[in-house]
Amino acid sequence: MRMLIANGTVVDTDPEVRVLPDTDVLVEDGVIVAVGTGLDAGDAEVLDASGLIVLPGLVDTHRHLWQSVLRSVAADSTLGDYLDLVLGRLGPAFLAEDVHAANLWGALEALDSGTTTVYDWSHIQLTPDHTDAALDALAASGIRCVFGYCRPGAESDPRQQAEVRRAAARSLPSLVTPALAALGPVFGPEEAAGADWRLARELGLQVSVHATGVGTVEWLHREGLLGPDVMFVHGNGFTDEAMRRVADSGGVASVAPAIESQMGHGLPETGRFRGFGVTTGLGVDTVTAAPSDMFAVMRAAFAAERGRGGSLTAAEVLRMATVEGAAVLGMDDRIGSLRPGKQADLVMLRAGDLGLAPVHDPVGAVVTAAGPANVDTVLVAGRVVKRDGRLPHADTRGALDLVSRSAARIARAVAVAP
Repeated sequence: MRMLIANGTVVDTDPEVRVLPDTDVLVEDGVIVAVGTGLDAGDAEVLDASGLIVLPGLVDTHRHLWQSVLRSVAADSTLGDYLDLVLGRLGPAFLAEDVHAANLWGALEALDSGTTTVYDWSHIQLTPDHTDAALDALAASGIRCVFGYCRPGAESDPRQQAEVRRAAARSLPSLVTPALAALGPVFGPEEAAGADWRLARELGLQVSVHATGVGTVEWLHREGLLGPDVMFVHGNGFTDEAMRRVADSGGVASVAPAIESQMGHGLPETGRFRGFGVTTGLGVDTVTAAPSDMFAVMRAAFAAERGRGGSLTAAEVLRMATVEGAAVLGMDDRIGSLRPGKQADLVMLRAGDLGLAPVHDPVGAVVTAAGPANVDTVLVAGRVVKRDGRLPHADTRGALDLVSRSAARIARAVAVAP
């Protein structure tokens, strides 16, 4: 199947961010084959992008999709409050069908807002049925994702390792990539963390870990576990030496600036990570206290870094939300820019919308002014998942019903719990 996206204001991100006015993008069998002016459409379907800003799909490197059913329940919470309420009280009340409803809703709202790839850091694996429900919902949504399996609790029980193996070996759609999300050594014992790292490397999975302050990088260094397959989430308060060790190991980082600022993790370390040469992406983290769209995350990163005296530019923020985020996930050979040969993951914004027009600088407009309401069209692997502001293949009304019923049931269950 061929599609010509014609006459758009194209914003590419590789090797640097650049704006290409009145430019076409030719897609064939889900892959970008050419970017230029006056491309021959031939027998291709033509999608008129006049008046649209065309850019790579946004990449969210860290989100707990299962928490989409808990939107804004912890708006005023510190990190400790969040752990007590969301992980301590609400999480244990989730049934498998609640996970399915939440993951489906979360994935659809990501697509609706122009996020074509998301890392789902999933620490709701209460049973194998919960895992299957999460994966089935991701497959049904049509989003490109990394599924970060986090073992329940912090044990190194061989039965739990077998479940990781089962999930990783499960027949998955081409858009779903397995990974391992580790609780330890921050939220679990070091022994279990070591087991996670060994298992991830045996299975060839990227391992992701939440980490702030002093201790995590230092322990991983002592144990010889640092490496290019490790993603550090947050990193607030890392010492300069820890930053250097992450950089020297080839490790990568995901910063969630909105949540980190609101919950008291400390100032987002976007500029420090990048200053030490660590490839850095951005993430929503959790909608329990922050918006679900990457436009809000880009603005939070931009404001936080400029506020601390950094010189982060709008173009650098856009790269973190696209091609650098793709590199964090090990996918920059496939997504994150409009280079021919890459998958056609694209988002198109209506440049004439109230609040966005007039567009003097398309890059500045995307980072500082755009939002989900401006998203007209979204493609994932060349498949149109949003067009004319609608998700044509998704039963959003049915998904809303599922997530609403789950939210009500979880609230009731927690209310009557001892």
